[in-house]
Amino acid sequence: MIALTHTGGQTWAVFGLARSGLATARALVAGGAQVRLGDDTAASRVAAEAAGFQTLPLNDAALAGCAGLVLAPGVPLTHPAPHDVAAAARRVGIPVIGDIELLLRELKPDVYGITGTNGKSTTTALLAHLLQAAGRKAALGGNIGLPVLDLPRLAPGEGAYVLEMSSYQIDLTPGWHARIAILLNITPDHLDRHGSMANYAAIKARIFAGQGAGDTAIIGVDDDPCRAIFTALEMEKSGRRIVPVSIERVLEQGVSAVDGVLYENGKRVFALDFQALPGAHNGQNIAAAYAAGRAAGLAPATIRDGVAGFPGLKHRLQRAGIVDGIPCINDSKATNAESTARALASYPAIYWIAGGVPKAGGIASLQPFFPRIRHASLIGQAAADFAVTLGDAVPHAICGTLAAALDDALSAAQRDGANDAVVLLSPACASFDQFKSFEHRGDEFLRLVAARSSHTPEGAAA
Repeated sequence: MIALTHTGGQTWAVFGLARSGLATARALVAGGAQVRLGDDTAASRVAAEAAGFQTLPLNDAALAGCAGLVLAPGVPLTHPAPHDVAAAARRVGIPVIGDIELLLRELKPDVYGITGTNGKSTTTALLAHLLQAAGRKAALGGNIGLPVLDLPRLAPGEGAYVLEMSSYQIDLTPGWHARIAILLNITPDHLDRHGSMANYAAIKARIFAGQGAGDTAIIGVDDDPCRAIFTALEMEKSGRRIVPVSIERVLEQGVSAVDGVLYENGKRVFALDFQALPGAHNGQNIAAAYAAGRAAGLAPATIRDGVAGFPGLKHRLQRAGIVDGIPCINDSKATNAESTARALASYPAIYWIAGGVPKAGGIASLQPFFPRIRHASLIGQAAADFAVTLGDAVPHAICGTLAAALDDALSAAQRDGANDAVVLLSPACASFDQFKSFEHRGDEFLRLVAARSSHTPEGAAA
């Protein structure tokens, strides 16, 4: 835990008492601050009180006199409307920030930050792994792993905090500065929370805020919003180093992953033949992590060895097991169509499990991948709409539950006897109609496969 000593003698409000909220409360108290805690859900209030804290409604009176409000990233700050507690904080004139802002104020640490609509968890975990494999200290957190204030306290120069940053977290970190910052890609997502694509892209672009000489900006240049940000960065003349990344073409300056080969400044570095990181989308993740590793001073051979030893990310193209000779792949982290597109591009004969709470646009954008899908087993709220989109192009069944969908997909794969068949859970949807989170959904899939599996390798990834 990182005690927030700079808050000693102050009073802070914390709203949203899941993992990061409770970690923040503990860190504030350890640093000598008083806390006022609140949450909308009874279960979270009970958990906080079980941990020794009192909770109360955080209205104007409770927030008055506080040094600030620490808001959980899942609580609306602006869209579709500010949460009542955020509005109250503005009325009484106190700042609204997140736990990462408190970390930066406490330590002014060496930070490597990663964001993007898709791929940020894999890239963040891979970069931390590369640094650790090279003998560097790297603390992994943010939108992945531990809450940042539960990470170890690193002295200046001792190591780096490698932080996955969601758009919500960036929005709550006005003092953000990363020595190495990565923006992978931008496609429509979370527009209900940001109001428009323009707002969403502007927040993502703030991953490069505060950078100057000695800092490195790494940015994917294969989508229009990121290309526009890249152009704007070049015009700033801030002194930062800018490294473009592409999986569509070999760049003369920058890092590319094209046709199974990684290139640096147009020159071949190594083959992308890593079992834990299949598909072109992982080429982008590897290329971005490679660029960051190089910016951190790692040699190409050291990075290649580190990537080869990376075990993969749970719930992201994770091999769940093999049932009657058919690999089952857990890609529960794919909560939108763009993320699922990357999974569908990775396999030639797919028995697809999809559905849940649909995102804007549904799965219409996935039509180019329909020839790869031999059968679709549909679940959750989106099932009927997905069935309409699939139409006659893809055989499908509305299955309702994940267990029924797995059995349906396995039955179809066994009946067809297709070469290279995989059962792929890649929902293209949020999970909250049937599960607590995408992790809960993925864990249930792992359990169901294990119950049917003839061979379930520990920690294996597809």
